[in-house]
Amino acid sequence: MGLLSFLTFPLFLSLLWRLIIVNANFPTTLEGPFKPVTVPFDNKTYHGNAIDLPDTDPQVQRTVQGFESEQVSVSLSSDYDSVWISWITGDSQIGDDITPLDPESVYSVVQYGIEGSQMNYEEVGYSFVYNQLYPFEGLQNYTSGIIHHVRLTGLEPSTLYQYKCGDPYTSAMSDVFHFRTMPPSSPTNYPHRVAVVGDLGLTYNTSTTFSHLLSNHPDLLVLVGGISYADMYLTNGTGSDCYPCSFDESPIHETYQPRWDYWGRFMQPLVANVPTVLVGGKHEIEPQAEDQIFVSYSSRFAFPSEESGSSSSVYYSFNAGGIHFVILNPYTYYDKSSDQYKWLEGDLYNVNRNVTPWLVAVWYPSWYSTFKAQYREAECMRVEMEDLLYEHGVDIVFNGHVHAYERSNRVYNYSLDPCGPVYITVGDGGSREDIAVTHADDPDECPDPSTTADLDIGSGFCGFNFTSGPAAGSFCWNRQPEYSAYRESSFGHGILEVKNETHALWSWHRNRDYYETAGDILYIVREPVRCLANQGN
Repeated sequence: MGLLSFLTFPLFLSLLWRLIIVNANFPTTLEGPFKPVTVPFDNKTYHGNAIDLPDTDPQVQRTVQGFESEQVSVSLSSDYDSVWISWITGDSQIGDDITPLDPESVYSVVQYGIEGSQMNYEEVGYSFVYNQLYPFEGLQNYTSGIIHHVRLTGLEPSTLYQYKCGDPYTSAMSDVFHFRTMPPSSPTNYPHRVAVVGDLGLTYNTSTTFSHLLSNHPDLLVLVGGISYADMYLTNGTGSDCYPCSFDESPIHETYQPRWDYWGRFMQPLVANVPTVLVGGKHEIEPQAEDQIFVSYSSRFAFPSEESGSSSSVYYSFNAGGIHFVILNPYTYYDKSSDQYKWLEGDLYNVNRNVTPWLVAVWYPSWYSTFKAQYREAECMRVEMEDLLYEHGVDIVFNGHVHAYERSNRVYNYSLDPCGPVYITVGDGGSREDIAVTHADDPDECPDPSTTADLDIGSGFCGFNFTSGPAAGSFCWNRQPEYSAYRESSFGHGILEVKNETHALWSWHRNRDYYETAGDILYIVREPVRCLANQGN
């Protein structure tokens, strides 16, 4: 199927699917809270392959010449009338003796136009290189190819555009790609399908997830952290499923930056044609010389930080039709005196729910996952920020990090609450760390509270025993908690389809099933009269 067919697919099959969806009798959150469900893990039906694609795989190898464009991606700006186009030219270098490329040696140009017309519009952007440097003997340094970012403005809403990028003065322009702009912000306009997935990495599992994402034809892609998993490797290219287990003598958490280049090439057919939003997670921290972090993540992609009043690429906001998305980060300061918290206060205060009725928050580690892996490790972030999100009526929260799927009942402060958000963990994109199976409430599996705090999240220790409810006096429940509605140890991705200002259809799709088959599906229903009034909005 060609790229244009991919983007114009809402024809027969898509229309048929929507007719089925509209008339289907799916459950709604109004019927909740639901009785907790755990789908038993069955090795006989588990079709995972958590092995990284090798550097010899044709999908990750460099196929362009000289300063031709590769690793092309399109990112949302803060509203429908603007997007960012990003790409890389020139080859990266890794070793003891590296010489950064000169960004001024090539132009950053995007030529574009509405599909079906000439690409008569042209915008010029900026370019640079980044380095990943280690002040330790024996570790190899890295310098990237030339990274280009160009912002297109004045775009029409809900419109299919075509574009190519590169340097027209050296005949080094890319192939033609396409993207569709977001609809204008209003209570009646929404992107048809928002794909949500975390912890993709670059494994054979990732290949299946990638294929299913393409087949489900999203209008917007939200990647909830855990992107390339370059931090599972030493600088010499040696990898491990458990970095701290294998490389505990390393003087710093090394990364193998070429894995980012492999990921960019592999993902280009999707992210060059579907506006994409990236969330910085633990695997994107990548510390290096002079205590720099998030350098590769912040350099390779464009973010609507400035447009949304943020000073950082790891927290920002944007509108997608009648949805306002807030992207947060626990790996930078988030306490009530921090820049991030103050920015969040201002951003939420300025949200007009008459224009963007839906409020969705996204960050990497889950507050309400019940799996043993990463259990309550972001508790300090929850203590600082949960009240603020609840007061402003956040509808849905998406998280990753835990390599499994889980959906909560509406919850606030560990108690069932009809006005709390629905928390959805989608860290099941396919990473090499494999699937999470054990739950904290399984017999003898409750972790020691002192081991659960993530030092990268900081803010001390907050993982105290519950003080009320069925688990009072304990750190874990002795059964699946009542706030956990559905959990399953399978790889997959999710699709959010907002139908109107009160109803959104959420569906989760297992990798081992046909891509349109939903393993979990329900309507998330807002009750603005009941909830926003009670919450002071």
